[in-house]
Amino acid sequence: RKMAGQGRAPVRSENRLPPGQRQVHNFPILDLGVKPTVSTADWALKIGGQVENPITLTWADFLALPQFRDESDFHCVTTWSQFDMVWDGVAFLTLADLVRPKPAATHVFFKSYDGYSTNNPLDTLMDDDVLIAHSWNGQPLPIEHGGPARVIVPKRYAWKGAKWIREI
Repeated sequence: RKMAGQGRAPVRSENRLPPGQRQVHNFPILDLGVKPTVSTADWALKIGGQVENPITLTWADFLALPQFRDESDFHCVTTWSQFDMVWDGVAFLTLADLVRPKPAATHVFFKSYDGYSTNNPLDTLMDDDVLIAHSWNGQPLPIEHGGPARVIVPKRYAWKGAKWIREI
């Protein structure tokens, strides 16, 4: 629905704040203590594994793909949430169309430039609000929040969406 420009999906719950969370109005910075500086000239996103068409995208390749804007709530496992975050980037569905996951693919493993890694079930990522974001609130994603690009999975806590993404 979102990618087709039909707006938000139907409201699943009137209480947007998950149990145990508190709403914040800033964007706290959490990381492994390493903030890798990756210029867009050096950035690349390698996508491989159980796919029919493995690829490596340069920054220019990434920006040439169809762009997607999403507004979603952002929840951190450290008990804070921020509502109505606006992200711009490339939908995971677009990347999946490019690489064509094989039937054997059930999970996706993300690797970051800071050494962090995380995984998600492929079915979770095939939702219309999952994206690799390069902008937040209309501005390039700052380094402290994972710039130049990070994974956003709105229905999961933020630790399941890797900052400084380099490989899928």
